[in-house]
Amino acid sequence: MSADEFLADRFARDRQHLRAVAYRLLGSLPDAEDAVQQAWLKASQADLREVRNLTGWLTTVTARECLDMLRARRRRAEVALPDPEFPAPDATPVASPGRTAEEEVLLAESVGLALLVVLDRLSPAQRVAFVLHDLFSIPFEEVGRVLDRSPVAAKKLASRARDRVHGTAPQQRRIATRHLPLVAAFLDASRGGDLETLLDLLAPDVVRRADPVLLPAGMSTELRGARAVAEETRHFAARARMGGTALVDGSPGIVIAPRGRLMAVLRLTVEAGRISAVDVIGDRDRLDRVAITLPGGADPSREHVS
Repeated sequence: MSADEFLADRFARDRQHLRAVAYRLLGSLPDAEDAVQQAWLKASQADLREVRNLTGWLTTVTARECLDMLRARRRRAEVALPDPEFPAPDATPVASPGRTAEEEVLLAESVGLALLVVLDRLSPAQRVAFVLHDLFSIPFEEVGRVLDRSPVAAKKLASRARDRVHGTAPQQRRIATRHLPLVAAFLDASRGGDLETLLDLLAPDVVRRADPVLLPAGMSTELRGARAVAEETRHFAARARMGGTALVDGSPGIVIAPRGRLMAVLRLTVEAGRISAVDVIGDRDRLDRVAITLPGGADPSREHVS
């Protein structure tokens, strides 16, 4: 096997890993594919005779490409995923060109919508440090090389990112996390329009408050009663299918984020085992002030690099 054939074979075997790294760094599959392709172009033109860990080298090159893209995106104040306007209540989500709806769902489930939302709020350097170290177990020496920082500086960046991803109040997080199974059941019932389950989960006197920007013209910003809220929730099944559980301002909640782009959050109040209040936030200024964090525990998308 020639050197070129060996490189092509190794790159093909590493491609899935490289795409996984790039997707978590960029939150956009087309951008991730572009970064991996740029890594291949650089690898095909580089002298690799002194490279001892080719997978590690390719990961570093891919991460540097992603870092450049994140910095350029921030300079242009660019939205990572220019999706269409927020869908109407009964709209059917449309897959991106070249991808089936099933592929979109599988990708979202494999990474987690809440994780993508939280990562998108980090600085480029924080995002790179956190993703490479915490999600892929890459040593800080390597992370520092990607960022042109010392290992100590890279570790500090990852620590700051970790605080923003998981929050800094463990006790409050543990209390809120206990209610997340109930919130997940509410989300599942909302996706399926399961009226009976919704009624079981909602307190009889539940109140729903929502920003006007998310509601059809003429719909009240406040609604009371389990039956009324459950009936309304059934009409928003399309939006619920773009949701994931998270902690919102330290309370159990749901983020609505088509392919990782935050569009709305639901902050839920749970009392006596039922949902007593649902605050739906979609106003952009309010969204920017909301603290969104992940529940405690390891992220399910965590991977290890040998």
